[in-house]
Amino acid sequence: MLQTELSASAEWGSEQDWMRLAERSVDAAINASSHAELLSRNFIVEVSVKLSDNEEVHSLNKAYRGKDKPTNVLSFPQIQPDLLETLANTDDGEALLGDIILAYETCQDEASDKDISFSDHVSHLVVHGALHLLGYDHENEIDAGLMERCEINALATLGISDPYAEQAQSR
Repeated sequence: MLQTELSASAEWGSEQDWMRLAERSVDAAINASSHAELLSRNFIVEVSVKLSDNEEVHSLNKAYRGKDKPTNVLSFPQIQPDLLETLANTDDGEALLGDIILAYETCQDEASDKDISFSDHVSHLVVHGALHLLGYDHENEIDAGLMERCEINALATLGISDPYAEQAQSR
């Protein structure tokens, strides 16, 4: 069972059901990954999603990644990827996969630059962040390709087109 927690700062507004978007995006990411069986285990898998701003994400990016700039999404896994397969019931019946945090201004600028809907872009970034919580990465071409395929599959279940299609055509 999956439980998604959400907190959002004021600039994210209330026009979009951010909670539903976060729940659906995290669920799609896990189901598209090699760890889909986590959702059928006898405990709650929890993911925290925070919709924040450039200032907070910049501070976290500098503190934890040594990068002195804001970024679109950061993920903070709470379980080592090599332990996900052996994860069993927990003392309190919950396993926190980790935290995902997004920067409003950066996400908004990227969506505008790519000429895509803000909510579709945010869905993509939540999927991306959730995959990082599961140990996926894009540090080399092979890992990036695997992560992109998971993202594409997850987004397809949400009715969102391949965000890498244009990039693939230019290769």
